[in-house]
Amino acid sequence: MARSGQTQNKREKEKKKIKKRKEKEAKRLERKENSNKGGSFEDMIAYVDADGNLTDTPPDPTQKVEVEVEDIEIAIPKKEDREEEEIITDTEGKVSFFDHSKGFGFIIGKQTGEKYFVHVSGLIDEIDENEKVSFELEQGMKGLNAVRVKIID
Repeated sequence: MARSGQTQNKREKEKKKIKKRKEKEAKRLERKENSNKGGSFEDMIAYVDADGNLTDTPPDPTQKVEVEVEDIEIAIPKKEDREEEEIITDTEGKVSFFDHSKGFGFIIGKQTGEKYFVHVSGLIDEIDENEKVSFELEQGMKGLNAVRVKIID
């Protein structure tokens, strides 16, 4: 007696493929039906009110504000164009920490009591811990830095 061309395992795999195809087709038809129920384009539009909140009602045309193209700034203003903040320039303080091998340390201001970063490139005199110094402050990458540091006798 001759065997059939397909084994039991092959028939089961074929049945699973057919079942999967039918499920996929059913899901596709369901998605197609639901996409038509999504509504019109007007129902999907959202508006932004004067406070920046999203609403579904269009804004009042009488409250429209005209903006000149020249007034729109897209980039950060250049350093020369920015207004300089008031910075205390001549101050005194005490060196709380300084590492000569790494070339940086911190100075505690006498007037404010704040800690300021100091780098070896900002020194006029060589400093050590617990010395009284005078310095100027400049804006650095992460805050105010002490520069032009001199020892006070």
